[in-house]
Amino acid sequence: MRDPLEGLSESGTIRTGADITNVAAAFRPVHRAATANALESAPSASVYAYGSVVTGQARVGVSDVDLLTIGLPTSEANVIGTHLSKRFANVCRGVEIATAQAGDFAGDSDESYGNRVFLRHYCVLLEGPDVHRPEHDFAGDRRAARGFNGDIGQHARRWRTALNAGRDSGPLAQRMARKSLLAVAGLVSVHDRTWTTDRTASAARWSEIAPEHRAGLARLVSWASTTPDASTAAVRDVLDGTVEAIVSAFGESIGLWPDSAGDFVAPQ
Repeated sequence: MRDPLEGLSESGTIRTGADITNVAAAFRPVHRAATANALESAPSASVYAYGSVVTGQARVGVSDVDLLTIGLPTSEANVIGTHLSKRFANVCRGVEIATAQAGDFAGDSDESYGNRVFLRHYCVLLEGPDVHRPEHDFAGDRRAARGFNGDIGQHARRWRTALNAGRDSGPLAQRMARKSLLAVAGLVSVHDRTWTTDRTASAARWSEIAPEHRAGLARLVSWASTTPDASTAAVRDVLDGTVEAIVSAFGESIGLWPDSAGDFVAPQ
């Protein structure tokens, strides 16, 4: 859900509404349980919350509870997330636990830069050491946009491979929509000299900038919210048209990660 405080400060750095004080009482037991389970499995791990819960925009029974762990194995995170999603089904749509390791925040790559931006501006520490969070704010610029979504070209190739392999087109359509619209948000941020990760608003704005893709963008927006009943032909049509146009525009105006770069698992 949209963060009304997201944007740029007067000095051009990223501003968000992520704050521990925004967490509604209904979601705090989910955070406590997730933290306890994560630290039981990996005592030295760090647990962060992000998303609509920490911006105060989450709705009980509707929104996901999004968490990032540093140092927790992905297999353990999946087990904990599945268990807590069932336990707190009356509180949230699901508990999603992303995983990262210390090395994901080190170095000069676009990927590690984007990870540091995400940790600094979108995550709130729940428990554990906070040694990887940068102390300074980041500019909302091409580098930050590339760090967040410069892997859009890699994803497009994987989606095509999955389609050719006969994967279920509904879940694939949703993943493609959510990631592609985040890339659109990066395009809008750079074009308009602002900063946003709002998928719906960015699609509307990019429809004005590139009206030839209005129909495809509208389809991506409709697919992003729930798992759609989308045919393989429909997904391929949007991938070949609108998504490839997004990849091309992103590469030209912002830049793409090299093929050897990895994938950060959090802001999807």
